[in-house]
Amino acid sequence: MIKVMYSGLCLMLLGLLVGCGNGGTPADSSETTLAKAQREGYITVGFANERPYAYATPDGKLTGEAVEISRKILSNLGIKQMDGVLTEFGSLIPGLKADRYSMITAGMFITKERAKQVAFANPEYSIGEALAVKKGNPLNLKSYEDIKANPKAKIAVMVGAIELEYLKSVGIPETQIISVPDQPAAISALQSNRVDALTMTGPSLQSMLESAKDDNLERVMDFTQPIIDGVSVRGYGAAVFRIGDDEFREAFNAELNKLKQSGELLEILKQFGFTEQELPGDVTAEELIK
Repeated sequence: MIKVMYSGLCLMLLGLLVGCGNGGTPADSSETTLAKAQREGYITVGFANERPYAYATPDGKLTGEAVEISRKILSNLGIKQMDGVLTEFGSLIPGLKADRYSMITAGMFITKERAKQVAFANPEYSIGEALAVKKGNPLNLKSYEDIKANPKAKIAVMVGAIELEYLKSVGIPETQIISVPDQPAAISALQSNRVDALTMTGPSLQSMLESAKDDNLERVMDFTQPIIDGVSVRGYGAAVFRIGDDEFREAFNAELNKLKQSGELLEILKQFGFTEQELPGDVTAEELIK
């Protein structure tokens, strides 16, 4: 209360645009996101509660491959505390643009359309798609094309996920696509026979099935990766920044490269079911959005 009143008094008496900051440090309107986070020692990040990328444990701890990679990098940049803001996947980018948080740590795929709204760091992993069905795969679904060919087949996909674009691109009609807000809803839809399959990236689906502990569900191990416009849809995921936060993104990329070179990136990824096959290689975000 005293700080609020004093800050107001400063503004009234001095008529300055610069307010009275904490500890006597002036708040600079030109201060970058990175500089502010380093000064304050913490940052807020948006996540969508999707294993294994970013999720909250039962005791409230924020973790996941994207979270732990970002936590290590931010710590190396002098930002020791990371506070998560739980957001539906489809609302992550709007939330970032509205300043609800300063970056997104959700393993989000780099796409040209998303890059029109936000700035991606270089990729931290690379993976393909996967499909889960009821045990025995009653409809023999082994690809998105199989779903398209069977008008009775319905598939669940998370709102805002890249898989929705893939399903539509191969020609699956909207009547066969059931949108769900998160992983638990996707599992529930499959368990209750609202859908015949659900789709998401491989590690995410694998982690979800392991957590569900339902012997009546299984992953389609001979799933054929979808081909969109003649190209396999192997995707690359990365941290996300606001357009204009170039200093922050470049500093993040420099630390990420150090993790790649030292092998620490792979060690973090392995904790969440990734392998050497999921390493991103040397491809950059700029190359992926050309």
